[in-house]
Amino acid sequence: MDVARPEVSPAGRTRGRGGALRLGLLALPLAFFALFFAYPVAAILARGLKVDGVWQAGRLWEVLGQSDIRQVLWFTTWQALASTALTLLIALPGAYVFARLDFPGKQVLRAVVTVPFVLPTVVVGTAFLAVAGRGGLLDELWGVRLDTTVWAILFAHVFFNYAVVVRTVGGLWSQLDPRQEEAARMLGASPLAAWRRVTLPALGPAVAAAALMVFLFTFTSFGVVRILGGPAFSTLEVEIYRQTSELFDLSTAAVLTVIQFVAVGAILAVHAWTVRRRESALRLVDPAMTARPPRGARQRALLAGVLVSVLVLILLPLGVLVRRSLDAPGFGYYRALASAESEVFLVPPIHAIGNSLAYAAAATAIAVLVGALAAAALARRDAGRWMRGFDALLMLPLGVSAVTVGFGFLIALDEPPLDLRATWILVPLAQALVGVPFVVRIMLPVLRAVDVRLREAAAVLGASPWRVWREVDLPLVRRAVLVAAGFAFAVSLGEFGATVFIARPDNPTLPVAVAKLAGRPGDLNYGQAMALSTILMVVCAVALLVLERLRTDRSGEF
Repeated sequence: MDVARPEVSPAGRTRGRGGALRLGLLALPLAFFALFFAYPVAAILARGLKVDGVWQAGRLWEVLGQSDIRQVLWFTTWQALASTALTLLIALPGAYVFARLDFPGKQVLRAVVTVPFVLPTVVVGTAFLAVAGRGGLLDELWGVRLDTTVWAILFAHVFFNYAVVVRTVGGLWSQLDPRQEEAARMLGASPLAAWRRVTLPALGPAVAAAALMVFLFTFTSFGVVRILGGPAFSTLEVEIYRQTSELFDLSTAAVLTVIQFVAVGAILAVHAWTVRRRESALRLVDPAMTARPPRGARQRALLAGVLVSVLVLILLPLGVLVRRSLDAPGFGYYRALASAESEVFLVPPIHAIGNSLAYAAAATAIAVLVGALAAAALARRDAGRWMRGFDALLMLPLGVSAVTVGFGFLIALDEPPLDLRATWILVPLAQALVGVPFVVRIMLPVLRAVDVRLREAAAVLGASPWRVWREVDLPLVRRAVLVAAGFAFAVSLGEFGATVFIARPDNPTLPVAVAKLAGRPGDLNYGQAMALSTILMVVCAVALLVLERLRTDRSGEF
């Protein structure tokens, strides 16, 4: 007896092959993170927490019992909380100005306030060193030095994270329907009461998300604290570096890495919860409908105050940095970069420019390939709970100690078939780990916004899943790919925590060169650090301006 087999539509066959396609998309990202993140981190933790093959469970309490370690933990948490509060206090008025007011030069100023976010932390530290350090602007004018005080660290963190608040909170604020607040005013509420009862609850999740992001960045701060804090102040990240590279105490470094890992995991979990809240239904409108020219003395005063804060906190450090690099007559510090008589490196410091550009280009290619495949898999409608877990895994490189990753590279990738210590690819691999999360975060919203009916129509016409991706998804997300590549390039260019371990003396990167020059005595070394920082700042600023031209409203918040 013949049994008729049910017909399966092309769209149904495509859905049936969805699982295989998703596994195919995830194969490279999973292998990349397993080999170049999980394996090096596990290797250094095992090296530090195992003695004769036995895990030392009590080592955690031994380390926490040390008074200097408890002081590091306290300072790490305290300065992160203080930096977050100060950043919100200064940046929230800026978020309102960029969201609700329309004024000449607004787009240029938006790009200017975003420049610090893509700058390497080493350059941020060096810029504030030029303002508040030895021979800095404050030292020249009033004989005041802040480089050995916590205030320099706090304001440097505000400088670095100002754009996080402006972009995250201001992006939502600009789309909130102003008529809701106006209706409360018509019912008799004062401007402050209307804002507190209508606008603030809607902005609450965005403010919380921005605060958690700032707290995460400052909790894991390394370059800023290492340059400005000196021996008096140390965060967990700086202490991990000190225990690893100066004291060679891998056991203590491993314990501190576990502590930081747990803390960052908790922060990311809270951040994911706030993001889910933020995605709740709100009455949103076109941002062009909400921005108006300043009206009244109060709004004009607020705009003036924000412009002054941007001038003092952002433009002044960058301007002083450039001026310090020009102190030597005839561009002397820049010309010294080409000298082969360097006491710090085996090659002229100027070689760091070419090295950084080459490394960043390779890291960008890796990050875009891995991140695009991961984003394509995460964007599929049939992604389950385990895929959301993988999404969280992609964010871990931003929270795990970059120092641990860098030193783990040296320990784990030194035997065949992964003996990479003598190869140039080691640095781009470490930089790409930091770039992949940015690529995913930028591409994922755009991929999820692609109308699934377009894919189904292509499948009905006989297109394979790979052809659907190439001819439907890729043309729609091409601009997002370019934006993601730009951010990955800027982030890779400024990566310091891992690169400081694996960059060879004959092939230094720009951040490593800046840190080593700034840490040595002598006006020539100091001036060369300022010159290299200026070059790095210009390269990052150019990348950012290109991003501003490419950016679309659906290409992510940054």
